Amino acid sequence: MNVLIDGIHYHVEVSGEGFPLLLLHGFTGDSSTWTSFCHDWGQHSKLIVPDIIGHGMTESSEEIQRYQIESAAHDLKGILDELGVKQIDLLGYSMGGRLALTFAVLFPDRVRKLVLESTSPGLSTVEEREFRRMKDAELARLIKEQGIKSFVDYWEEIPLFSTMRRLPSVTKEKIRAQRLSNSPEGLANSLLGMGTGSQSSWWGLPIRQLECEILLLTGGEDVKFCRIAEGMMKDIKNGTWIIFENSGHAIHVEEPEKFGTIVSDFLNT
Repeated sequence: MNVLIDGIHYHVEVSGEGFPLLLLHGFTGDSSTWTSFCHDWGQHSKLIVPDIIGHGMTESSEEIQRYQIESAAHDLKGILDELGVKQIDLLGYSMGGRLALTFAVLFPDRVRKLVLESTSPGLSTVEEREFRRMKDAELARLIKEQGIKSFVDYWEEIPLFSTMRRLPSVTKEKIRAQRLSNSPEGLANSLLGMGTGSQSSWWGLPIRQLECEILLLTGGEDVKFCRIAEGMMKDIKNGTWIIFENSGHAIHVEEPEKFGTIVSDFLNT
């Protein structure tokens, strides 16, 4: 279905029965990220699965401010309001996890449980954010000047996704095809507007104030995000952290059966 939010047509998949669960994909992904989990999770949850602005079949605005993570969070609230949904469980992966955390910080009363897969609360210092904005701007120029294929070729080789090289060829080809189907303008603007360097830092007080139950999921081979999760656990009140020892950044792809079961168990307890 399409939902019009402040001039942007959002593509949203809705299925299943039960307490609402909003699912947010990562950068270069789309709603199909969660397709393989929908049958099982739909047995206990009403699934609300949007393509985040600039991705999939959702429109790609020319206005960079529409991609700012707080703006995207307000768009999600608008989608829920249009659907008549008052409170949700919320799961986000990587960029989608940063957006999920932003939504929980801005609208804490709307979130019952929060699942964050390979997620950061942002960068804590001005210097770190400025350096990351510069790097994201370089990647945005790569997309605009050399096209999405060159960018995806580069993106597949970054160390963050090194463990995904172990996946079956058919799985890797499916992920690549999905990435290539995105709008070049949408991906470039997402880097500029929703990149880690562009968002506010939620370290400290913002995440300490969250009252909802929080589940952090990281891959044991994703050392950077394990370190981030360790830091987050010092701040959050009602947190559980689970490490998937044989996985990297994209746990839902690398260990899908275990991932799906752990998420279901958390939501149903």
